[in-house]
Amino acid sequence: MSKLEKEEQEILDAFDADELLRAPDIEDRKVRHQQYAEAMFKKDARINIRLSSKDLRGLQKKALSEGIPYQTLVASILHKYVEGRLHEDRS
Repeated sequence: MSKLEKEEQEILDAFDADELLRAPDIEDRKVRHQQYAEAMFKKDARINIRLSSKDLRGLQKKALSEGIPYQTLVASILHKYVEGRLHEDRS
């Protein structure tokens, strides 16, 4: 088992001792966080982009191997880049 930090161990111990309580407004929180998630992934803008045929075929092949539509793959790549989770390999 991995080493837990002190706070993590305290939470685990409280869970094991059945000492944790749900937040009194749990249903409101669930609804609010569901709305956050839906807003974050809402696709409400359309773009047109020109790509080389070679790049488009490459995207389509990658998407097919992932089992997703290529437009979804492109949107995911762009989202990750904007969020700073996709970086160019400069090796």
